[in-house]
Amino acid sequence: MGGNTFGQAFKIMTFGESHGKGIGVTVDGCPAGLKIDPADIQRDLDRRRPGQSNIVTQRKEGDKIEILSGVFEGLSTGTPIGMIIYNEDQRSKDYSHIADKYRPSHADYTYQEKYGHRDYRGGGRSSARETAARVAAGAIAKSLLKAHGIDLYAYVSQVGDLKLNKSHYEIDRSLIETNVVRCPDMEMAQAMETFIKDIRKAGDTVGGVVTGVITGSPVGLGEPAFDKLHADLGKAMLSINACKGFEYGSGFEGVTLRGSQHNDLFEKIEDKIITKSNHSGGVQGGISNGMDIYFRVAFKPVATIMKDQTSVDKEGNEAIVSGKGRHDPCVVPRAVAIVEAMAALVMADHLLRARLSKV
Repeated sequence: MGGNTFGQAFKIMTFGESHGKGIGVTVDGCPAGLKIDPADIQRDLDRRRPGQSNIVTQRKEGDKIEILSGVFEGLSTGTPIGMIIYNEDQRSKDYSHIADKYRPSHADYTYQEKYGHRDYRGGGRSSARETAARVAAGAIAKSLLKAHGIDLYAYVSQVGDLKLNKSHYEIDRSLIETNVVRCPDMEMAQAMETFIKDIRKAGDTVGGVVTGVITGSPVGLGEPAFDKLHADLGKAMLSINACKGFEYGSGFEGVTLRGSQHNDLFEKIEDKIITKSNHSGGVQGGISNGMDIYFRVAFKPVATIMKDQTSVDKEGNEAIVSGKGRHDPCVVPRAVAIVEAMAALVMADHLLRARLSKV
């Protein structure tokens, strides 16, 4: 199976399955001398882990990170950083009923057809549990970015039809972690939480949107023509389980504007050239222009629902798939940490590539 690596100058490779011994990652290309604090990594893992609230899956995983290599006396050594998270609460028997059946909108059928053999326990490699490894690597990328004045954050801006109609310029970032939904508006957060609980009681699921913001980016990150910064951000987000859409800047709403309305006019304030508006989302020609980079990531409803659904088995016979196990009624509260991690990996990679490209 290919496709397990991401990045060029700052490269990661993840390994492991949902119901295997654990999930892990190697980070290659991290410069020597970077301060690596396991507490920072654990903090992000805790934001992604299951069982953290009553609106997420109740699988009980501590997601405790263990650093195996590449760090000595709290600093990176420049060698590959190896990390592992051991699985603690697998219930493989919850999936025995679908060993020969294809769950609707899951990867069961495509994995079986492509590889001829699949791990049906929680989806194996296709499980979103793999993203824990990405979050661990993303925490290291965040440390690298912080050392260069680059910051990023994400938050839930929509659950089903409930949409926060505020831009990232209008929200209070400090409110993101004050509620279980991770929406920076307390009234909307409460409405979203109630809605998700109602969805769970009905045995169903619902989708949502996570907004990501990157501040402090220097001008010049991004590699035309095929490695544009926004293109790599798009690939990173679309690689996350359940992601169905990505847009940056004005996105799809931008089509309603005329060029005279959409163009970002340049101006110089003191010694810095900026734009008066930011419909471009901080990227022009695939290269960062120094303005805030902002984007939205759409996640579909979780495919496993607590209702019987018709399907077929491996022989093509009609079958009934019953929802069992422990699953999120809505992924976006936990996806916030994953979106941040993938954005950090992209930015760290392009930061190092930009430094290498200069004589």
